[in-house]
Amino acid sequence: MKTITSRKHTQSQLMGAALATVLLPFAAHANEVDNAAGDAPPASKVEIVGKAENAFKAEHASSPKYTEKLVDTAQTVQVIKKELFEQQGALTLTEALRNTPGVGAFFLGENGNTNTGDAIFMRGFDTSGSIFVDGARDVGSISRDVFNLEQIDVVKGPAGTDNGRGSPTGSVNLVSKTAHMGQAASAALTGGSASQKRVTGDLNTVLNAERGIALRLNVMAQDAGNPGRDVVNHQRWAVAPSLGFGLNGPTRVHVDYLHVDQDNVPDGGVPTIGLPGYTSPDASRPFLAGAAAVDPKNFYGSNSDYDKIKADMATARIEHAFAPNLRLSNISRYGRTKQDYLLTAWLTSAANFRTPVVADPSTWTVARSTRTVKDQENKILTNQTTLTADFETGALSHTLVTGLEFVNETQVTYGRTGLGTMPAANLYRPNPADPVTGQTMARTGAYNEGEVDTQSLYAFDTIKLGERWIFNGGVRVDRFRGAYNVVALTNNVLVPTRFNVGKTLVNGKASILYKPTKDSSVYAMVASSKQPPGASFAVSGNANSAQNPSYDPQESTTAEIGGKLDLLRQKLALSAALFRTEVKNEVEQDPVDLQWYQTGRKKVQGVELGVTGALASNWLVSAGYLYMDTSVDEGRMITASGENSLTYTPKSSFTLWTAYDVNSSFKIGGGARFSDELKRGTDGAIGTPKYTESYWVFDAMASYRISPNVDLRLNVYNIADEHYVASINKSGYRYTPGAPRSASLTANFRF
Repeated sequence: MKTITSRKHTQSQLMGAALATVLLPFAAHANEVDNAAGDAPPASKVEIVGKAENAFKAEHASSPKYTEKLVDTAQTVQVIKKELFEQQGALTLTEALRNTPGVGAFFLGENGNTNTGDAIFMRGFDTSGSIFVDGARDVGSISRDVFNLEQIDVVKGPAGTDNGRGSPTGSVNLVSKTAHMGQAASAALTGGSASQKRVTGDLNTVLNAERGIALRLNVMAQDAGNPGRDVVNHQRWAVAPSLGFGLNGPTRVHVDYLHVDQDNVPDGGVPTIGLPGYTSPDASRPFLAGAAAVDPKNFYGSNSDYDKIKADMATARIEHAFAPNLRLSNISRYGRTKQDYLLTAWLTSAANFRTPVVADPSTWTVARSTRTVKDQENKILTNQTTLTADFETGALSHTLVTGLEFVNETQVTYGRTGLGTMPAANLYRPNPADPVTGQTMARTGAYNEGEVDTQSLYAFDTIKLGERWIFNGGVRVDRFRGAYNVVALTNNVLVPTRFNVGKTLVNGKASILYKPTKDSSVYAMVASSKQPPGASFAVSGNANSAQNPSYDPQESTTAEIGGKLDLLRQKLALSAALFRTEVKNEVEQDPVDLQWYQTGRKKVQGVELGVTGALASNWLVSAGYLYMDTSVDEGRMITASGENSLTYTPKSSFTLWTAYDVNSSFKIGGGARFSDELKRGTDGAIGTPKYTESYWVFDAMASYRISPNVDLRLNVYNIADEHYVASINKSGYRYTPGAPRSASLTANFRF
């Protein structure tokens, strides 16, 4: 273990040094430019400041709770604009989030299941339940497409004051495209590896200029395989109309709708046999430790596996300016997501791994013994009202944001029987066309049903003292009520159990920020977040489960100090932050009386660096580096290796994308991603890898404008064809291979 620790520290130091080496010359050059521009006429300054925002750098987060520019926001907030992820050819939220370091889908699942939605980890904790669309909570296990997104706001650190219950370490907010007062039409056609076929369209038209009425329509259709996997397929289509009223007046109304239909073949991963760290799960068969790795393209499920999703979301937003210093916004939403899912799961534990002819690996098999299913429907009805007021009290300037939010969420999951059986799969040559017998897929009558009602009241006050000091304080009170019915089928008898959860959650945030110059800041911030039992519709009567309603909410507190600097006439943003998050009320067993108590504590601390924007008029960059030191301060070790760190959390991670305009028609770009090794969780599995190895991935892009209305973009992914583990399941029997070298060609049309 000492060797591993030493190597990882060396990597993190080298990574930090490399990033500093890259950034310092830019900063020095930027200061020279700014100093040289100090004598420029005031009119020139005003004109350039007006153009500060560029294709990569955003000035503001979208939430009305963040009233200041990002450079004056005392927290790590990254805005990923559509221009960035479109350049990269990113299609899903998971792919777009590669632009922020240390955030990813590192966990494959457990108990034979595969995470079919956006299973996002951020700073050591699962953030999948803290995904929002236009500031309202999103629901359902769905892989979100980016075709209808303007930007993605990634807020790191507890977001309990902003959004209520949620992950200890942050949230993700998706900002939808909406109608605007302009005539625009565009389309894109993409073809690529694994028979990828995709088309998108974006049309905006003004229906009545005088009354400010406009219509926008975004559409998408895709049918694509996975370049690194057999059988796995992603087929979906979606439509998103947006109608705007009064867009040129004080009262603006947007009515939006989103429908998504997916018909995918889910990916259950491949066996970890032959990977670094793999040993035999059976002491009587030591030869398995030296067995060859399987072909990462192998598919061990059935051709009949499926993942069908239908999602609908209707949203109405109203914004009214009573006066320049008094503004009201309201968002109402109804959303529903239905998922019907079947995956042929398999295990390579000793009991399920057969080696009939030891000397002939072609005879070895793994049992496809578990057919996993999900028959689930989620609904959400929410209304959120926010009032923003600007006023002064003596020498202090205030921006006060107050609001009310009402949310009703329901989830029902039905049990099914007659899932069918399949013969064992050949380890090295699995056949997904093997017959399935006894499949009826009938509902059993068993179900889990939950309903959560939340009423929230929040207030934030941003106080400015002169031109240098900004103070911010916020508090949120959530009244959380959940009712759950669990109807289990036991000995052919339906046995109901009812659980109730009632909690009042209070979260707060406070910060102080000092501005050495107009375009820089240093700050300190502290914030809290809480996650009550049953918040994810998982409840349990077991004493060893944190989802037992008798327990208190999980609590987390984050402290952060940092600095931000806008350079090159506000074209380039630099940021640096030191943070520490402490999570308590984890459920642990006392070794003496063997009772369960909420005495567990975990900690994540580290440093995050970022740079976003334009290095020159024709050179854009987005980069970030994150180093995390994680530990279990009180309680049992949760990694399979026994190391005192958190699972599925890379110690060092780095992301970079840059694009350069060679001339008015030709653009080139490229990027790099680094992820340190991951520690998997412990569940008693024997012989499987306890960690995944670190990896680098490099991508490239070239774009050529054929005419003012047409351009072509070529994206090449993983150009070094790096073999790596993208995610691993809890037992370590299965992993998702990273995508190998692949390419796509996109034709963009503007009308």
